[in-house]
Amino acid sequence: MDPYSAEGELINLHSHFHQGQYQEAADYDASALSPENALAARVLQLRARVALGRAEEVLAEVRGAAEPELQAVGALAELALGRADAAAATAEALAKAHGAANATVQVLAGTVLQAVGRSEEALALLAQHQGSLDAVALIVQIHLQQNRNDLAVKEVAAARRWAQDSLLVNLAEAWVGLRLGGEKYQQAFYVFEELAQAPATSSVRTLVSQAVAELHLGRTEEAQAALEQALKKEPENADAIANMLVLSVITGKSPEEWTSALQKADPEHPFLKDLAEKSDLFDKAAAKYKAKAAA
Repeated sequence: MDPYSAEGELINLHSHFHQGQYQEAADYDASALSPENALAARVLQLRARVALGRAEEVLAEVRGAAEPELQAVGALAELALGRADAAAATAEALAKAHGAANATVQVLAGTVLQAVGRSEEALALLAQHQGSLDAVALIVQIHLQQNRNDLAVKEVAAARRWAQDSLLVNLAEAWVGLRLGGEKYQQAFYVFEELAQAPATSSVRTLVSQAVAELHLGRTEEAQAALEQALKKEPENADAIANMLVLSVITGKSPEEWTSALQKADPEHPFLKDLAEKSDLFDKAAAKYKAKAAA
């Protein structure tokens, strides 16, 4: 039996992790789990601790481990600590040695390879999965980052045929919906709103996701309410702050306060990097026009 299925004993732990309830996942009581699921549970809990910013302690815990699954967690922790080269080297070695049959290595090494810009290698590794929804979710995210919406749609549709109403399939379909737009915005909103507003499934991640869907639907007040809920839970959450910054711009307010807050919370946040890159490109383009005008 698939331990992550509705009947499997890891379903609650797995759901906590993918709903962004990282503290609940890290604190999950795994003592009653069957021996064959103990390692999978430990991996999820270690990944949750990395997501909570405890990568250093996770790395210390798995250092020297013989299990490829724990070595893969180590690579993920290295990545979180900014040691991309070391993480990529470990991921590449694990992919070669264990990638054909080890679902955890496929997903975690694939995550690292994608993060360092080696998308095709990540996809080749993930393509070897045998019914792993975690792999499907990562494949969908990579295709969306590549602006290959068509491939993301196909991946979700294929997974829907065998996974039906799984949480990860619903989430992946919602991610795709936010990219496709139109009536898909509303469908994505329903998925995120259901998760964000139910006490058992609410998290900063689901609240931010709900807010993003609200923004796409033009509902700025509702988006602000969701983001305020998120920041009440976690005042320095960079993604919530970044979306507050976007909301400020959309509603005609000064974004300076939120820009400063984001720089403080996460100076390397993708939003800030993208903003700096676009600002630099604009300055270069403006300089060319200025030179022509002066001539």
